[in-house]
Formats: sequence, structure tokens, C-alpha cells
Amino acid sequence: MSSRLAGADDSAALPGAGLDHATLATLAREWLLGGHLIDRAGMPHVIGRFQRDGMAEIAIDEWMGASPIYTRRMQELLGFGRDDVACIFQGMQLDIGAPPEFLDFRYSVTGPDAGTFELAYCGALADVEPMGDDYVVAMCHHIEDPTFDATAVATNPRAQVRPVHRPPRVPADRHPHCAWTVRIEHDAEPVTLPAEVTVPMEATLAARTPLAPLVGPHGDGWGSYPELDPDLRTEDFSSGALRAILAEVALQGHLLSLSAGKAVERRADLGTAREILAHQLCGVAGVVAGRLAVALGVTPDLGGLATVLEHHPALAPAPYVARTVERDGDDLRLAIGPCDAAAEEGPGGWISALVGGRADDAVSAMARAVVPDAVAAPVAPLGGELAAWAITGGGDPAPEHPDVALARFSAGADFRFRRVGPR
Repeated sequence: MSSRLAGADDSAALPGAGLDHATLATLAREWLLGGHLIDRAGMPHVIGRFQRDGMAEIAIDEWMGASPIYTRRMQELLGFGRDDVACIFQGMQLDIGAPPEFLDFRYSVTGPDAGTFELAYCGALADVEPMGDDYVVAMCHHIEDPTFDATAVATNPRAQVRPVHRPPRVPADRHPHCAWTVRIEHDAEPVTLPAEVTVPMEATLAARTPLAPLVGPHGDGWGSYPELDPDLRTEDFSSGALRAILAEVALQGHLLSLSAGKAVERRADLGTAREILAHQLCGVAGVVAGRLAVALGVTPDLGGLATVLEHHPALAPAPYVARTVERDGDDLRLAIGPCDAAAEEGPGGWISALVGGRADDAVSAMARAVVPDAVAAPVAPLGGELAAWAITGGGDPAPEHPDVALARFSAGADFRFRRVGPR
């Protein structure tokens, strides 16, 4: 699994076709934030089934299963696969667990084996603080301790991420929200992750998806990322690199949903896992579609919806996800074809939910986020398709789907980026 230069045919399959450099940079930020909103969409349903402590256990397994895989993939793609602290930070900068600005990480490296980071602002904390200190401790202590280690182990199994201070905040307006040290202790026992979590995830088709091709020339930005830039912005990368990064960011979301489903199944059953994944998809897909409509400046009609669906991370990347979006007379038609995402074993992921008929609400949620009077209904697949939907306008007004309303409680739903554009 390695990145490579590619020809025109490879480039056509990458996300972001037809978008200029500035829009690709915007899309990268939106997709990173959209990945972070996955838990905001899914965890309310997990809490309802497993309570707070069960939610923490599932969240740990979820991120522990997904993040080492996608961290290594991004290292390979952009050529920063070293074993030092700076490399750990580079991976975090392109991780859906740390979307830029919404989680405002500030990094400092004092040597190959030592560094610090702090969060000047943490949108995840803003979401959880109103729920009380028990939930803050669950996130900032019980979940973060093992999952920070799981992210770091992809770079160096002897890396140790330790808090300087963290919430609950005392005083209540303390800034930065938290601060951490990262050290590589060469004499320490290497961190090992539980096989029951990691082995099934390494076996997924998502984990074995070939890396996106890096398409040059890279005249409008970086084609790789060999050294840490603490002030990294998505605009720094070239258009070709951004399209490859988008493919990997979309795959991060699929890996996280797959890992969440497996974590739920281990504690319940297949049906419960599939049900929660369908709720998760509906919530995050609807919120992200609304954000993309604003970010891409589309009109609230079927043409605008087609643009959003073509650039929605839940329906990317090819070839892991095979989808078509096309006009069919006065309708818009979305279809899913045979692909690895539809063939994942166990609970599967989002695409498995779509082709299994468990997530029609997600298609409606995406459609109504752009076209408020849209109506989406499943239709007979054609040719080799696995599932298809026809989307029309002119329907009766309807309240926002409860799954989308739950996800919208996150501050990320209406978050606006500020540090944009070239330095």
C-alpha cells in the first residue's frame, strides 16, 4: 500500500473533481469536521442503549480500532512516516478526531522524542460540558487516555501522551482547555492494543483499500508533507494532494463507523449494531449535507443537491464506494453499485446500511438539508446496481429528522472556520 503518481483516469476517480484549489481546501476542512461529527450523531443512541459507562467503552474501542489504521495510511500517502513526536503531530493535524479550529490544537516540538500540545479551544468539550462533569471526565479522562495512545502507537509504540491539565476546568473559563506532553520513552514497555479490537479492523476491506494516487503537478501547493508545520492549513497542499487527502479523510469516516459497529456488536448483537449505524448515518449525513450546501454555495434545488451528493464524504471515496448521481427527467437519481463498502462483513458500515434498506432516512436527510421540499424514495435498481433512490422536489414540508436534530446539538453543526486562506 503506497501512494503513486497517477494518470488522468486515476484522477477522475478522486473526490473533488472540477473544484478549484480554494474550494478543495474548504472541502478538506469540512470533511474533517464532518468526520468528527460522526460520534455526535451516533453516541446519543449508544448512550440510550448502554448508558454513559457503556458509551465510554464503545468509544474507546471505536477510535482504538480505526485511528491506528488511518494514521498509518496518511503517513504513507504524504511521506511523513518517521517514528518521532513531530510525526505524531502531523498525523493528528489530518485526523477527523482533531478537525482544524473546532479542536484548535497548538503544537510545540522540543526534540525528536519530546513535545507538547494544547487545545486553545475544544469544540468537543463545548458539546459535553453542559452534560455535567461525569460526561466531561468520561471524555477527557476515560476515553482520551487510551485513544491518544492508540493514535500515537501508529507512529511509535513507546510514545506516551500524558496530561498537564485537562477538564473539568477549574476555574470554569480556564484556557487553554487542556495541555499535554508527548514523550518517546525508549526504555518503556511498548503499548499494545487489544487484539479483539484491532484484528477485525485490520481485516476490513476499508483497511485494505489502496491509497489514493497523488496526482501532479503540484504547482499550487505541497505534494507531500515531510516536516511538521505547526500552523498547517489545508490551503498549503496542492490540488492533487488535496484530492488524495479527501479520499483518505472520507475513508477515515468509514473506518470509524465500521469500528463503532463492531464495538456495539461485541456488547449486544448484530441487529443493535446495524440499527445504531443507521441512526448515526442519518444524523451525520444530514448535518454534513447542510454544511456542504453552504460551503459550496449551491442553489436549493435538485442541481444544487446533485453537487452536494457528488461531494459528500459518506458517498466517497471511489472505488471503495461505488455511487452514481444523475438527473433522470425531473428527478435526481442516486444509486449504489457493487463495491467493497457494500460487502463489509458483520454489521458493515454506512453503505451496507443503505443497500440493506435500513438507511433510506439518510437519503431523505441529505436531500432535505439542501432542498427543503425534497422527497426521496427507493426505486428498483437498474443493471448491476444494489440500491437506488429517486429524489424529487415539491413535497410537503416536514420537520427535521430526529437523528439530524440530535446531531445538530453539537457546536460543530453551525461552526464557521476563520483561519482560512494562505498565510
